[in-house]
Amino acid sequence: MVRDGYLYALPLIAVAVLVGWLTHPAWAIIPVLLAAFFLWFFRDPERVVPQEPGAVVSPGDGKVTDVSALTVGSEKQMRVSIFLSVFDVHVNRSPIAGVIGDICYRRGKFLNAMNQVSAEQNEQNIVTLEGDGQKVIFKQIAGLLARRIVFYPKVGDRLERGQRVGLIKFGSRVDVVLDASARMNVKIGDRVVTSGEGGVFPPGLPVGVVAAMDAGGPRIEPYVELSQTGYLLVVDYGLSRSLPQPLQALTKASKRKAPAEDDPATR
Repeated sequence: MVRDGYLYALPLIAVAVLVGWLTHPAWAIIPVLLAAFFLWFFRDPERVVPQEPGAVVSPGDGKVTDVSALTVGSEKQMRVSIFLSVFDVHVNRSPIAGVIGDICYRRGKFLNAMNQVSAEQNEQNIVTLEGDGQKVIFKQIAGLLARRIVFYPKVGDRLERGQRVGLIKFGSRVDVVLDASARMNVKIGDRVVTSGEGGVFPPGLPVGVVAAMDAGGPRIEPYVELSQTGYLLVVDYGLSRSLPQPLQALTKASKRKAPAEDDPATR
């Protein structure tokens, strides 16, 4: 639980007690429900972070709304945009392990985060991370309801992959900007969740890998898919023997799609 949940919920619980005592207990239902919502909204479940070299994990839970190429200055890069609805976990995490080279907080508008222009026009916090031969830009972008961006670390701090770094309150968007050579493992419409916590997502899933970048280690090709049952399937080749049967089937299908140079049989 993020501390903010208690800061919002406790005063509402006090109001509920006061209202119920001065009037009728039924009138206390509204502040109690609001308190319960804030406690739920600021939940902070534990995560299992993949350790594969070069993996870039999702900085938050949500729906992928954009995977596109863009040019920044003279450099070609790839951008993955993830929309966090009010129903998603809003705690943000570091996409890679590395050192913070720059933090830039930019004032702006509060357009709907689903709108593509929000990436440039909305209020946002831009963080540049460098580590293991990778350079990743991670953006926390305010939305129509999100008016508060929180980021805890400072320039020069060393972050671990999947480490908690902050949150955006009440609906928002996160962007991850990568080198053009990064291999994308998600597409528009995919759900990226960092682990299950009740609902339709089972517990114990790894953080969703959104991309893979070479970092001096073996190349990896995670396979991410949302099944018809609503479960997020995160499949890595090395786990095929320990996975349930449906996941083994996806693993085999993924292996057939792997590049020829990564297939030991072709070496």
